Parts: sequence; C-alpha cells; structure tokens
Amino acid sequence: MSALDVVAAACLLLGAGLALAAGIGLVRFRTTLDRMHAGTKPQVLGVLLVLLAMWLHRPTWATAGPLLLAGISQVITVAVAAYMVARASYARESSAPPGDGSAPPGDSSVD
Repeated sequence: MSALDVVAAACLLLGAGLALAAGIGLVRFRTTLDRMHAGTKPQVLGVLLVLLAMWLHRPTWATAGPLLLAGISQVITVAVAAYMVARASYARESSAPPGDGSAPPGDSSVD
C-alpha cells in the first residue's frame, strides 16, 4: 500500500463522514435555512474529498478531467440551489399573514 493509497483512504473516509453529517443535519434541524446550511456546506466538501480520493487512487490526466468537471459542477449547482431555496423560504415567510403559524419555531414576532 503506497502513501497515495493511505491519503486516498483518509480523504474517502473524511468525505463519507461529512456526507453523513450533512444527512444528519437535514433530519435534525427544524427550519429551512438551517437545513439548507447543513445540506450544502459539509456535503460539498464531502463530495470534493471523495473526488480527490478517486483521483489519488488513479492519478492520471484521463481521470482528472471528468472528476474536475464533476467537482466544479457540484460547487456551482449547490450554490445556485441553496440560493433558490433561501429565496423561496424568505418569500414564503415574508408573504405569510401574521399569526398563521408559518413562522419558524422560536420566532417571537408572531404572537
């Protein structure tokens, strides 16, 4: 087992752990914005670490291109999706009439 294999295994385990943390955060958090944060930040880093582990396992230019494309696509699409979810959540909360129960838990402005 070479040093690259050890680093690849570490990246793979760390990436899988971050993906697991993102999944747990999606289940545990209550508000949309909290869930959005938990689902985007650790998940992107986890995917990038898994892609890095894949490249370290077979470090050739033939594998670097598709992995780099997948990583860049992941970063761009997650940022856009998070923006759209935040925008929709904000629009829903700001257009709700006061007292209808749609405000997030713990919000003292609805009573």
